[in-house]
Amino acid sequence: MFRAVASVLAVVTVSLFATWSGYSGAQENQPDYRNPNLPVEQRVADLLGRMTVEEKVAQLQNRWDDEGMTPAGVGGITLVPARGEGTPLERCVRTVNAIQKRIIENSRLGIPAIFHDETLHGFAKAGATSFPHSIALAATWDVDLMDRVAEAIAREARAAGCRQALSPVINIANDPRWGRTQETYGEDPYLTSRMAVAYCKAFTREGIVTTPKHFVANFGDGGRDSNPVHFSERLLREVYFPPFEACIKEAGSLSLMPAFNSLDGRPCNANRWLLTDVLRNEWGFRGFTVCDYDALHEIQIYHHTAETLEDAAVQALTAGLDVEVPGIRVYGQPLLDAVKSGRIPMTVLDEAVSRRLEVKFRIGLFEDPYPPDLEAGEKVYNSPEHHELALQAARESIVLLKNAGNALPFRKDLKSIAVIGARADSALLGNYSRPGGGRVSILEGIRNAVSPATKVVFERGTEQVEYRLPLVPAEYLSHVENGRKIPGLKAEFFSNMELRGEPAVVRTDSQINLDAGGSPAPGIGGDFVSYRYTGRLRAPLTGKLTLSITSGDGVRFFFGGEKILESWTDRYSTTDYRTVTVVKGREYDIVMEVQENKWETKAFLGWDYRLETAENSRIARAASAAKKAGAAVVVATIVEGEFIDRADLNLPGYQEKLIRAVAATGVPTAVVLVGGGAVTMSGWLDDVPAVLSAWYGGDEGGTAVAEALFGDFSPSGRLPVSFPREASQLPMPYYFKPSGRGYDYGFMSARPLFPFGHGLSYTKFEYSPLRFDRTVIRPDGSVTVSVDIRNTGKVRGDEVAQLYVRDLVGSVTRPLKELKGFRRVSLDPGESKTVAFTLSPEELKMLDEGMRWVVEPGEFRVMVGASSEDIRAEGTFRVR
Repeated sequence: MFRAVASVLAVVTVSLFATWSGYSGAQENQPDYRNPNLPVEQRVADLLGRMTVEEKVAQLQNRWDDEGMTPAGVGGITLVPARGEGTPLERCVRTVNAIQKRIIENSRLGIPAIFHDETLHGFAKAGATSFPHSIALAATWDVDLMDRVAEAIAREARAAGCRQALSPVINIANDPRWGRTQETYGEDPYLTSRMAVAYCKAFTREGIVTTPKHFVANFGDGGRDSNPVHFSERLLREVYFPPFEACIKEAGSLSLMPAFNSLDGRPCNANRWLLTDVLRNEWGFRGFTVCDYDALHEIQIYHHTAETLEDAAVQALTAGLDVEVPGIRVYGQPLLDAVKSGRIPMTVLDEAVSRRLEVKFRIGLFEDPYPPDLEAGEKVYNSPEHHELALQAARESIVLLKNAGNALPFRKDLKSIAVIGARADSALLGNYSRPGGGRVSILEGIRNAVSPATKVVFERGTEQVEYRLPLVPAEYLSHVENGRKIPGLKAEFFSNMELRGEPAVVRTDSQINLDAGGSPAPGIGGDFVSYRYTGRLRAPLTGKLTLSITSGDGVRFFFGGEKILESWTDRYSTTDYRTVTVVKGREYDIVMEVQENKWETKAFLGWDYRLETAENSRIARAASAAKKAGAAVVVATIVEGEFIDRADLNLPGYQEKLIRAVAATGVPTAVVLVGGGAVTMSGWLDDVPAVLSAWYGGDEGGTAVAEALFGDFSPSGRLPVSFPREASQLPMPYYFKPSGRGYDYGFMSARPLFPFGHGLSYTKFEYSPLRFDRTVIRPDGSVTVSVDIRNTGKVRGDEVAQLYVRDLVGSVTRPLKELKGFRRVSLDPGESKTVAFTLSPEELKMLDEGMRWVVEPGEFRVMVGASSEDIRAEGTFRVR
């Protein structure tokens, strides 16, 4: 029953609930679908039989809110930002209650909507706890911790009324140039599967539908987001499918999101082999599929496999794509027309609607459509217990990459310490986070950790760590109007995407600095628009000048009458760089034209004038501050994100120069990397003694970093992605297969800089020889492998024992090693514990030449160690 407190009781009443839920006194008069005592299948059939075509289609739709909703209802709602008085949770609860009440009251059948949101590493709404990002959680190699973190996130989301999580991201990130690596659990299918199953099980316990994504791969060649993929079926089944299959079969996930991109020529959102043959017919998936935001429209505008939106509707629904989000573009009138014309059989529509309704019944949405009691919700939402858990997760996620000469930990009683870095005073959270930054920055964490007598000096050192250059100042921009020179540029905005007709808005902008999010100007919408900036740029120098041209979608740029950039296509936010030759004081005509399809109304014009001079001055100040200190911490960040992929993995901007300058002072220096992917370090690694990867540490990340730097605990995180020496090695997952020749390059090793599973400690661990409970098993049997691990150092620490397996002779080539088990173990100095792993047919199976899963007879090598390349003990057993 609905349990509302007084502040929200007004929006919904128990009597209303009783009317439609089946709990009224007149049970015999209630339709079967309202009777919670009947089987789900019977309730679905009864409700489906009462629905009109319009009501069926409505269940496959999603809205931002209930504005414009018809009596047909709506299947789902995007949890929009809540406004008004009260705490963040109270505002969210009030919003959900009000919308849900109107949906139930104003639709003929009273079918409640399912509210969804993002929950990758915390509920993505104001005030919620932010835990370390997904890649950081993977770096803990701690399944039990993942379960507790996911449960905490789920409880906060459930308190706010969220019943569907568009999480987790379980794509295999084996090319860290991909900007969304931070959202994943890394490059390995086994580690990803174990973390994903723990995450999804916790959400299921809390009554929230998980939506693993993006089925099946979300980046293509070069690590580019949503580019087409053309993987073999063997590669898909061995590497990319396992996490999705595990989430469905083991964790009971009831939703799934296909990828934006195409697979072997078919958009994943309209790929019947993926969504029906594999997902439903092979794996027995009983839930519903949901497209990524606006992906169904992109079948037409990106993939060009559909001439009309109706064609896109036919392709998607008949392939097995059930629900469109976030709004109604394809599964509105285009879908209705396709059904009424017979292009989509009614049986196909009914199957999709049945899947949607079945999930709603299974999670009890009809009986409990509203958020829980607000008072109870406030006890878990952003609670002290959750922040303590976030701190533990941040501690376990930190990876000590290098520690030459035991440079770390630093002493807390240093006379002074220099903290350097443009973002050292910011607690960065990464993609898909709640609004605002984290609670504790690295600078604040260090200030809190050191002795009161220690002086903490902060210098930014550099500012250029963004993907675009500093804005061209207004004093260098002008335009001519009626023969008169006017400061700024003429800006014209059109209510179409092709600059057609008369502009809807004309104004003067001092710079090209537009980041509207929605409407770029009063009187014009934010979607399907175009705009043009016209004027002159006065050259500040004689020589080469580099411009950064940022647009939300398509762009054309003219300089001095010459077109120097054209990418007139819907492509998401992108920054292009162009270098021009100029003469100081001369004015050059410039025109920037932009088209915006949806989401990002964005345009910037930047340049590199005097940038190096300014950065060198900042670097000099930082080096001077470091030289006077007893130690230095340089906080370095990367630029990445959704559709912000990296062409190389170097630190952006002038950060490498900053690190070398600080290290040259001779002061003990530690570099702390903040980001979600790998970093190449050939330009500076030899100059510094210590490097830590802190990822995006969540609300308490700054505290955890400080504790690691000063030895409050021994770092124990392990890399879930390989760090290459150079980006030219990519992709380079550790589980490669035998080469026909060799592996190395002509002038460089092909080995990674830091391998998968790598992570150092402030103590040392010793492994005993492996022990097998048997050395020969049948194909359907199992073997238990044991090893003793002893802490031979002087401080307490956690070791992550990793088990890898190799099938020595197979009917087809097999990887040289594959992760098939891991255990985190805590040990005091001198303490020893036994770690045991069981290898069953699930861990030993392979796809034979006929694409059948089998355990082939033969010898298997078992390798246990501290990383994929630091093997401490090994042995063999045989299958016969």
